[in-house]
Amino acid sequence: MPRRKRNRRIQVPPVIKGMSVYGVRGRKSNEVILRLEEYEAIRLLDYQNLTQEQAAVHMDVSRPTLTRIYEEARNKVATAFVEGRDIIFKGGDIYFEENWFKCNSCQASFNDYKEKNPTCPVCSSDDVITLNEFYSK
Repeated sequence: MPRRKRNRRIQVPPVIKGMSVYGVRGRKSNEVILRLEEYEAIRLLDYQNLTQEQAAVHMDVSRPTLTRIYEEARNKVATAFVEGRDIIFKGGDIYFEENWFKCNSCQASFNDYKEKNPTCPVCSSDDVITLNEFYSK
């Protein structure tokens, strides 16, 4: 029986829930699901230009595990580009470095770990969920 996966650490949640294809008409939505740990690997390696060793430390995984996550992410992004599919950021075995929340009223994301029942700093709504719930949908 394989060992249970360790959760991967995500520093900052994505600012969007996904990306849609532009310029393709009359297609059925055939989306590619990019798990949050795959998004984080691309963010750390390609956007922040960290080495694989540095990125692995940030995500709290081994370097070979980071390489497997990154290769899977690249394959999914390439598939989406070539086949004209939407990319959706969703799910994965993750935890956020800090408590991140999302307001259901104004869609603002914020981190506030001082209060037990946080309210949105933008619109003062108390209709707030944790991003772990938001991305597991």
